[in-house]
Amino acid sequence: MKAFVVDKYNKKGILRLAEMPEPELQDHDVLVEVHAAGVNLLDSKIRTGEFKLILPYRRPFILGHDVAGMVVRVGSNVRKFKPGDEVYARPRDGRIGTFAQSIAINEADVALKPQNLSMEEAASIPLVGLTAWQTLVERAKLKKGQKVFIQAGSGGVGTLAIQLAKQLGATVATTASAASADLVKGLGADVVVDYRKDDFENVLSGYDVVLNSQDTRTLEKSLNVLKPGGKLISISGPPDPEFAKEQGLNLVLRLILHLLSRAIRIKAKHRGVRYSFLFMWAQGDQLSKITSLIESGAIRPVVDRVFPFEATNEALAYVETGRAKGKVVIKVR
Repeated sequence: MKAFVVDKYNKKGILRLAEMPEPELQDHDVLVEVHAAGVNLLDSKIRTGEFKLILPYRRPFILGHDVAGMVVRVGSNVRKFKPGDEVYARPRDGRIGTFAQSIAINEADVALKPQNLSMEEAASIPLVGLTAWQTLVERAKLKKGQKVFIQAGSGGVGTLAIQLAKQLGATVATTASAASADLVKGLGADVVVDYRKDDFENVLSGYDVVLNSQDTRTLEKSLNVLKPGGKLISISGPPDPEFAKEQGLNLVLRLILHLLSRAIRIKAKHRGVRYSFLFMWAQGDQLSKITSLIESGAIRPVVDRVFPFEATNEALAYVETGRAKGKVVIKVR
């Protein structure tokens, strides 16, 4: 099968289109014929080696974290799916590889595709949908009447998180350019801060939750918008000791992550708020709950562009510009 692979970690490197062997099907796997694959900033960070200490892949490996397609074969212990099912997924770490014509995925990571979405729309959902769910529902336990600040509202995570937060009954603030203001308001944002004109820490205050997806400076400024007891949850780092423990990292890596996050954890403690890092994980049951919200019309995908499979490198380069509104998708079939 054809696939786009990482041969070596390189900030300026491109993916190589290669002939790769068909995936091996394990007992709990479904073999999915890939119709579309979402492109994420995580793909770029994996390609450059930014996460090689905590996600060590043996090169060459196939890149890609989002998929929508059709089940063509199932392992001997699979009970949830059958050939012909249209599905979508974020394959678990260590078994990624959606920039390919097919992929084997553990059935626990898979959900039936929303019936009201195309393959391209469905492929835009898993990683950002699960990130929003795990941040707002699992970690923040966001409740009706609370206030949440979601940074970069027109981005992939932002567009989904705004909609989910509104479904949970929260008041939502976000940052966006003037050109994206109507988009994020249409998704449900109550307060939109034009980051080119205003500093959000001077506009927002008394928030229960912040979903941080930006740089260290923005992370530190986010402390100022939270009320005592608030939660600062970052999906862009730095990783904290709790994450190191969950990942089962060795003592050296645990110490490194402890030191990397020490400054923000101390500042958070002084402000009476809690800092935590979230690295989303594959979870088919959670994805099924998102499917229900999509099929009810409560959440909709936002797709900026669809690239042909052959233009996967161009799609990744476009994501790296940071200009995409919503998600970028590759059409494989």
